[in-house]
Amino acid sequence: MLPINLLVELGILSVVLMATRFAALGRRLAVVTLVVLGLAAFSPLGNFLIYPLESRFPAWDPSRGAPDGIIVLGGSVDTDLSAAHRTPVVAHAADRLFAPAELARRYPNARIVFTGGSANLVSTEAREADYSAPILENLGIPKQRLILERNSRNTWENAIFTKQMVDPKPGERWLLVTSAFHMPRSMGIFRTAGFDVEAYPVDWRMGGRDDLFSFTNIGADGLRRTDVAVREWIGLVAYRLMGRIGELLPGPGKD
Repeated sequence: MLPINLLVELGILSVVLMATRFAALGRRLAVVTLVVLGLAAFSPLGNFLIYPLESRFPAWDPSRGAPDGIIVLGGSVDTDLSAAHRTPVVAHAADRLFAPAELARRYPNARIVFTGGSANLVSTEAREADYSAPILENLGIPKQRLILERNSRNTWENAIFTKQMVDPKPGERWLLVTSAFHMPRSMGIFRTAGFDVEAYPVDWRMGGRDDLFSFTNIGADGLRRTDVAVREWIGLVAYRLMGRIGELLPGPGKD
């Protein structure tokens, strides 16, 4: 159902239909597909979809004092490529790795947890935590400060397994580091899991409200932004239906 996949599927279907007695329908479908492709690639459609996600949680306020712990969600390292080349390969969302390194220097007493296993449908031994740990160490986080959770396959398991591992105490303050567009779903999941965390969004995909009506001349950028936003909205709907988040779009101070 993601835009790129769906548009390719509709394009193939339109070509097949044009070779049958439904040729007229195929031509109309091809036109609709091209129009939607153009909107997803060059129009502000992706910005309108991703802005409510990225703007839901403000930047973290350090004036409240030092946190007791910092949780970093996986999603940056490509485990298959890393395993193939026997070295960490950062595919996207590198800010999820840069931010905890800076936070670790600022708060030397905070515990650092990286949570991420493998999201592959076919289980492999390649785990994201194993490849992310050397990156974090090279960025200045001592190995003894790192707590690695390497069995989770999705954000729900990130929350459940991390809570079991660190056993947070009442009154402790934990930061949650993940991409800004992913933060609403992540915060809702951690709340449902009974783990009170504070949002530390990173990896923004647009500048802000001023970009809502901005067109792009690079179609791949628009398609990527639209894809990311639609994937996240699908995730929010699915997790809401499963009862893993308390509302469709979790926000600050809400369940």
